[in-house]
Amino acid sequence: MSNQQFDLNAYLGRIHYTGGRDVSAETLRGLHIAHAMNVPFENLDVFFKKPISLERDDLFNKIVLNHRGGYCFELNGLFSAVLKEMGFQVTNHLARVYNNGFENSGKTHMVVLVEVDNQKWICDVGFGGNGLVAPIRFEEGLEQEHFYRTHRVMADSKYGYRLEFKTDGGFLPIYAFTLEECCPADYLIANHYTSTYPASFFTQLMMCSLSTDVGRITYLDGLLKIVNSVDQDAEIEKKIVNDDEIREVLKQYFGIELLNETSE
Repeated sequence: MSNQQFDLNAYLGRIHYTGGRDVSAETLRGLHIAHAMNVPFENLDVFFKKPISLERDDLFNKIVLNHRGGYCFELNGLFSAVLKEMGFQVTNHLARVYNNGFENSGKTHMVVLVEVDNQKWICDVGFGGNGLVAPIRFEEGLEQEHFYRTHRVMADSKYGYRLEFKTDGGFLPIYAFTLEECCPADYLIANHYTSTYPASFFTQLMMCSLSTDVGRITYLDGLLKIVNSVDQDAEIEKKIVNDDEIREVLKQYFGIELLNETSE
């Protein structure tokens, strides 16, 4: 694709963003929330063994023109490109996801740091689960609440910095990262492992997840779950038993239309 494929206005329309375009913390927050609530985290192409391109125009084509989602390298990759296009100061990093300890995980997650209004912010529109909906300040120990979630950043003597999520039992680590800026080739290597290695979590289970202003909607391996932090009566947990039901769930809750793919 040519560089003319990338269209900022089309991207903003895709995420339903109508706020300002100045380089400010307010704009950054608005863009992050809009992306997180309108573009699902999903691994459908990985699950169906389709190649994952990290080229900017290919990401634009998939996420914006084809109204799809993606996983961390795709979602954060496009978001980083958008921020740079708009004039933000952006650096891209690799994180080590917590898996019964950090020593059991390689650097297979992308994180974006943005410096604006004399403050660094952690941005991540591509984690799913207990990840961020809004950017948080890169300030050690500060508990930051947004959309019924609370996160904090803590220094780690071995792994750099930890992003942690608050639960009823205390804070739990999500991932750890250093301030070393990564190059495109670093993501090509991590993306290849994550999307093709037989033991990779993403190659084994179909998943799709989208943040809401009160919780999250998730489809994972035959189970639809809707979490509502305000109204527990509105929560749903339902088994999805066949391909027709999967297609309907993906279309109704995530705006994704599958064509010929099946889960078998």
